[in-house]
Amino acid sequence: MPTQLEKALAFLDEHPEVQYVDLLISDMNGIVRGKRVDPAALAKVYEKGIALPASIFALNIQGTTVEETGLGLEIGEADRICLPVTDTLCMEPWQKRPTAQLLMSMYELDRETPFFADPRVVLQKVVERFADLGLKPVTAFELEFYLIDQENISGRPQPPKSPISGKRPASVQVYSIDDLDEYADFLDDVLDAAHEQNIPADALVAESAPGQFEVNLHHVDDPLKSCDHAILLKRVIKSVAYDHEMDTTFMAKPYAGQSGSGMHLHISLLDENGQNVFAGDPLQPNDQLRWAVGGLVEVMNASMALLCPNINSYRRFSPEFYVPSAATWGLDNRTTALRIPGGDPEALRIEHRVAGADANPYLLMAAILAGVHYGLTHRIEPPPMIEGNAHEQQDANLVNNLRDALRSLEESPVLRDYLGEDFLKVFVACKEHEINEFEHTISDLEYLWYLHTV
Repeated sequence: MPTQLEKALAFLDEHPEVQYVDLLISDMNGIVRGKRVDPAALAKVYEKGIALPASIFALNIQGTTVEETGLGLEIGEADRICLPVTDTLCMEPWQKRPTAQLLMSMYELDRETPFFADPRVVLQKVVERFADLGLKPVTAFELEFYLIDQENISGRPQPPKSPISGKRPASVQVYSIDDLDEYADFLDDVLDAAHEQNIPADALVAESAPGQFEVNLHHVDDPLKSCDHAILLKRVIKSVAYDHEMDTTFMAKPYAGQSGSGMHLHISLLDENGQNVFAGDPLQPNDQLRWAVGGLVEVMNASMALLCPNINSYRRFSPEFYVPSAATWGLDNRTTALRIPGGDPEALRIEHRVAGADANPYLLMAAILAGVHYGLTHRIEPPPMIEGNAHEQQDANLVNNLRDALRSLEESPVLRDYLGEDFLKVFVACKEHEINEFEHTISDLEYLWYLHTV
C-alpha cells in the first residue's frame, strides 16, 4: 500500500493547478483553524508536521486565549506538532484560486503522544474502549442550519431573498419541496462540493422555519471520520453560501420565535461479525440496546455542556419545537431525548436528539459514546419507555443553562474517566470565561427595562 506521503505527492501530480493547501484543525468550539501553505511544503508537512501553539485549544468563542487553561502565557505560548489525518487531502471546490485542504491533529513534540486537549484525541480515546468489547460504533449526523442574508438589521439576522422570487421566506413549511426549489442552485452546489470532498451527504430537507434546512450524512463505521465529515460539511455549507451571496448560521437559536437548529446523532454497534447488536424487536429491546439507553440517560445531564456548549444553546429548548426537556426515550417518538426509529429490525439504532448545531461534533460524539459504553459495561437499566407526548408525562429535568451544565460536567466521575480530567479543566475554563464576559455585558433589554424605570 502506498504511504500517506506517496498518496499526497500523487494528489499533487493529479492537481498541478493547486496554488495553496489549507491545513485545518478543529478547536474546542468546533471552529476550523490552521495554516495555508504552498504545495511545495506538503511533503514536509507529511514528514515532520507543522507547529501550532497549544493555546489553539484554549480559545474562547471570540478567538481569545483563556489564560486560566494554563495553555497560554503560562507555558510561553509553546508549540506542539500537528500531523496529517489519514486520507483527508482533497480539493476545496468553491475556491477561485485552486486550493486543497488537509485535516490535522495535534501531538506532543515527540510526534507520537496525542495532545490531551485536542477534541479529536479525546474522541479517539473513547472509541478505543469499544475495541476492548469487540464492538464498532456506526454513526451518522443530521445537521440543521439557517440560510441568512449577508445584511443584518440592527445586528439581527434575516432570511435571504429567494434567488427565484426575490422574496424573503416568512412562513413555516416543513419538508417543503417548493422551498428546496427556491434555493436549488445553492443546495445542489452544497451536495456537489460535499461529494467532491468524499463527504457522504445524502439528503437535504426544508426544516421548520423560514430559511432553515437539514442535511443528512450517511452512516459510517468510524466515529472519527463521521465527525470529520460533519466539521468539513459545515465549512462547505458556509463557503458555498458565500458564493451565492448568502450567509449561514449554525447558531442554536438565531430567531426567538422560530425553531432552533439541532445536531442529531444516530448510533448503532457492530460486533466482530459485522452484526448490529441492537437488532431485534423494538417493542422488546434487547439487553445491549436497553443498557446503552440506560447509560445515555444516566450521563445526559453531565453531558449537557458538551451537547449544548454555548449560552445561546439553551434558548433552543422548547416543547413546541420538538426539543426534549427531560432524559426520556421512546419508540419512533420525536418528543423524547432518545428516539428508537422504527423500520427494519436489523437496522435498529438510537437517535440522540439533544445537541444543538453549535456543538463540537468530536466532543458531542465523545460524550454520547461514553454514555453508551458506560451503560453497556455497567448494565444500566433505563427508565420506562415513553409512549405519547413526553412533555406532558415527564417534568423537565435537563440542565437549562450553561453554568449549571459546567458544574454537572465537573462533578461527573464518569465523564472525568472517559474524557480525562486535564481536558475537562481546559474546556470548563474556556466556557466559564465566556459566561463571565457575557454576564458583565449590559444588554439593550436591560437599558429598555431599567434605565428610566428604577
